[in-house]
Order: sequence, then structure tokens, then C-alpha cells
Amino acid sequence: MERDFHMVQGDGETSYTTNSRLQQKALFETKPVLEKAVKELCSALLHQNLVVCDLGCGSGDNALIFLSEVISASASSSHNVVGIQFFLNDLPGNDFNHVFRSGLSGSYYTRLFPPKSVHLFHSSYSLHGSLSAVYDAQLPDGLDGNKRNIYVAKSTPLSVAKLYQEQFHKDLVLFLELRYDELVVGGQMVLTFLGRKEEDVYGGNLNYLYELLAQSLWCLVEKGLVEEDRLNSFNLPIYGPSVDEVQAAVKQTGLFNINEIKIFESNWDPYDDSEDGNVQDIIQSGVNVAKCLRAVMETLFVSHFGGSMLDALFNEYARKVAEYLKREKIKYSVIVLSVQRR
Repeated sequence: MERDFHMVQGDGETSYTTNSRLQQKALFETKPVLEKAVKELCSALLHQNLVVCDLGCGSGDNALIFLSEVISASASSSHNVVGIQFFLNDLPGNDFNHVFRSGLSGSYYTRLFPPKSVHLFHSSYSLHGSLSAVYDAQLPDGLDGNKRNIYVAKSTPLSVAKLYQEQFHKDLVLFLELRYDELVVGGQMVLTFLGRKEEDVYGGNLNYLYELLAQSLWCLVEKGLVEEDRLNSFNLPIYGPSVDEVQAAVKQTGLFNINEIKIFESNWDPYDDSEDGNVQDIIQSGVNVAKCLRAVMETLFVSHFGGSMLDALFNEYARKVAEYLKREKIKYSVIVLSVQRR
């Protein structure tokens, strides 16, 4: 999975650099939370460098926006630090050339730093996409019952839904334990990831988004462009948790205090900044949603299905999203979590 799951490289039409406005909006939305964490850390430092790491930094301008926000928050603090040391982390396949010439590659489900060496970890739109056991070619027991689906859908057996929940909980606990060892006492993390408002695992807006993607894949099966067995063996390594599920994982570890946890909403179409329930151009919105998803997931689909079906898949997906937006304008639910190491 470390090899397969990374953003589309370069700066072309389907690249992450070109299609990452959704993630950019989240950075601006969470700026006050990040600013508060940086200022608190600066006030606690005594003539030291502030060590900061962005986990799952991606490529393009978004990583630099985060750096700029940290520098601005530090400069506006009444407590000046000697300097700021940044580390940018992502999987080895990430296009670090569109950030810097070098970066810290590796999974954040392994040890990345020496003990007590980091003051602030940041992660935006990364933690929901990491369920390696769900994605592995050798399907876990029970997951093969999720036929014609690629995520938790209305027809997904409860046993499969629970597997997603349990894997997310296990992965988040591991992530917290690893970062606890690497943070200084009092160090902080600001984490932003897709989730859901509902407690019902079948009720999140991500379910609708990915159900449309599964339907698009099935259309390709009917056209002979994708083998049915390939579809039935594919599962997205993604899970959108509820706030309670996140809090339960944090509390289980007993390692962090929760400073803040909240949900904000963002339109499916990253270029739609309106707050009302109307979609001005459903065709263009469908295209925008498809491009955004393709920039993130293309490498997964290429690895499993091959690259020849990509254009057909995301063209079909754009049409299905547009049809859905005729009936209802839906938003992503995004969880922001700020914690401090005990």
C-alpha cells in the first residue's frame, strides 16, 4: 500500500497540485486551531528551535501554505523562538519535487523521529486514508462479502462495516502511541481528516460519494472494461470516523489531552464556496468532484485495475455526481482534532 497510495504527480490536468483546492480550503478553515497551538508552544520554549512536522504533506502549494502559517503564528507570538525546523513527511511515492528537493519519506505508522524530538505534528486530509488491512490483496476474513461495493454502502454486511471501524481504531491508536514517543512533553498535534456527523456507520456523506464511485465501476464491468472479480476484490483503504470514535481512541491511549475537537463542512465541489443549498452548474461540479478524487486515488486504481480504464471511470463518475447533485447538495464532514501530550 505504501507503494500504491500517493497523490498524482506533476502539475498536469489530473495532478494533485492542480486539483487540491479541497485540501487547501481545510488549511484555511483550521488556521485558528494551528495558530493557537503554535503560540502555546512558543510561549513554553526557552531559546530553542521549534521542531515541526507535516505528516502526509502531499505536493504543491498546500505544504508551503502550512509552513507559512506556522511562521506567521510564530512571528506574531510575544515569545520569540530561535528558529523553526520543518520536516515534510509522506509516502515514498510522493512528488517531493513539487515541494522541495528532499523530504522525509515513510509511513507515519512507523517510527519517524528520535524520542522527544518534535514540538508540533500537523496532518491534513491524511489520517482517514490508511487502512492497510482493508486494502491488502489478501482480503481479511469477511471482507469478501462486500461484493459490488468499495466502501461501506447500504448493502454492506455489518461484519464488514465493523472491520472498517476496528481497523481505523487500531491504526489511530498506533499512530497516537508512535507520536507520543516522538513529541516533547507538552508537545501538540493538529490533525484534520474526513469523518461523519452521524454515529451510524452507514450514514456518512462519504458513503454516498464512494457508492457513486462503486456504481461507476460497475458500469465499466457491464461494458466489459473491468472484470467483475477485480471490482469485488477492491476496497478503499479509507474510513470516515465519527467524533465519538476519534475520542474513544484518544482516551484509550491515555497519552493526550484533547484541546479541541470539532466538525466543519465543505462542499463536495471544491470550487463551490456558497453556503446555500443550490448548485449553480451541476455538470461542472460533477467534473470538479471527479478531478479532485482522481488526483488522490488514481494510483490505487491503476495498481488494481490498470490505467486504461481511468478516463472512462472518472467521466462516468462525473456524470453520476452531477445526477446526484440535481437532487441534493451534500458536503464533506471534516474533523479537526487538537491534542497535547501529557
